[in-house]
Amino acid sequence: MKTNWIIFLLLFSQIALAQEKSLTLAECIQYAFLHNLQSVKQEAQNEIYKIDQREAIGGFLPSVSAGTSIYMNFGRGVDPETNNYISNNTFSNAYEIYSSLVLFDGLSQVYRTKLSKINRLKGKEELQNIKDKMAFDVMEIFFNVLYYKGTAELAQQQLGESSNNLKKFQRMEELGLKSIPDLNEIQAKEAEDRFVLTKQINLYNLEIIKLKTKMNMPPEEDLQIAGYTDLLPVGKTQESAFAVYQQALSSLPKIQAAGKSLSATEMEYKIAKGRLFPTLSLGAGFSTGFSRMMDGSAYMSFSEQLKTKEGTYVNLSLSVPLFDRFSRSSEMKRSRQRLVIARSEHEETLRQAYSEIEQIVADVNGLSDEFRFAQKRTEAMQTAHQANLRKYEEGLISAIELTTSSNRLLNSRVEELYTNLKYQLKYRLLEYYRGN
Repeated sequence: MKTNWIIFLLLFSQIALAQEKSLTLAECIQYAFLHNLQSVKQEAQNEIYKIDQREAIGGFLPSVSAGTSIYMNFGRGVDPETNNYISNNTFSNAYEIYSSLVLFDGLSQVYRTKLSKINRLKGKEELQNIKDKMAFDVMEIFFNVLYYKGTAELAQQQLGESSNNLKKFQRMEELGLKSIPDLNEIQAKEAEDRFVLTKQINLYNLEIIKLKTKMNMPPEEDLQIAGYTDLLPVGKTQESAFAVYQQALSSLPKIQAAGKSLSATEMEYKIAKGRLFPTLSLGAGFSTGFSRMMDGSAYMSFSEQLKTKEGTYVNLSLSVPLFDRFSRSSEMKRSRQRLVIARSEHEETLRQAYSEIEQIVADVNGLSDEFRFAQKRTEAMQTAHQANLRKYEEGLISAIELTTSSNRLLNSRVEELYTNLKYQLKYRLLEYYRGN
């Protein structure tokens, strides 16, 4: 027995590390959040959405620009003082401040502002959806790790029992109470259990690798998980799939993001239609300047000219798109077809969500029944196996029948563990669709 435990500890060393080095489910999820590249990209995209919204709001404000120019004329030109043609070289310098405000553009700017707000809200939902999906993926692999850790522990118990039986029946064979074929069968059972234990440990290590990959953990770092004690009582749900679906419509990030995406496409279509309307703009400006002859003649000082040449103006301009080589009309038609696609995708997202909820409700109720019957079967198998052990010691059954009884008990315990962990996973997913 001591040798078996040494072998077990060597094979299962990764599970037997200290508790303070192990990560809980919440810590694994938090680590995955911090190192998830998809979240980093979405957060950067959300910052772009914020910039777009600020820019769209700024579209309602007037634009202001200032400029200056220097003009030198050599030979025949216009006298900036008299506007007569002269043959002298001249130098002139102009200054201007100009402001313009769009009064009407077919409401395109209004829709751009609404679009930027919708995109910002959609970005938040998409980020939350990424985090939720990451959390569920990590939780699913975490539960798989627990499952294989549990199967390894069950396999170890089975190996311990087989080792004890082997020692007992070796002694009975020496005393002539058991035959060599019976002893060989027990030895084969002990070897088979040792193989099963090794296989379950390897499967456990593979799931650990999957969990590290999902968490984006560096390969050189070691990962150990803590035990999970927050198991929910197994029972059926009283809510229908449609009732859960109604709750998901107002809380599920995937559905919210799909709705925002549809609204954004509708705004883009309205923007494209608005570009077909005329654009009315109001402008105002202030200008002044300085000029002189370059022949050495007297001229008014720079500051005096700036004062005397001051001028202000206001203008109202109307731009009517008559023909732009079908650019605006083509964009509107493309936007209309994108809207048809977006509506279809939104409907598909809703149908898919309802199908997922319907499947989850069925899984929760089905796994509840399976776990209840698995518990009863394990209890019955345990009782039957204890009875078979006594029968074998008394010579009433063969070693093959005892081996079959032992394997059936192990399979029953594994199935009970599987249905319990599977139920825990599905029920938490059901709670997520409920908005919890």
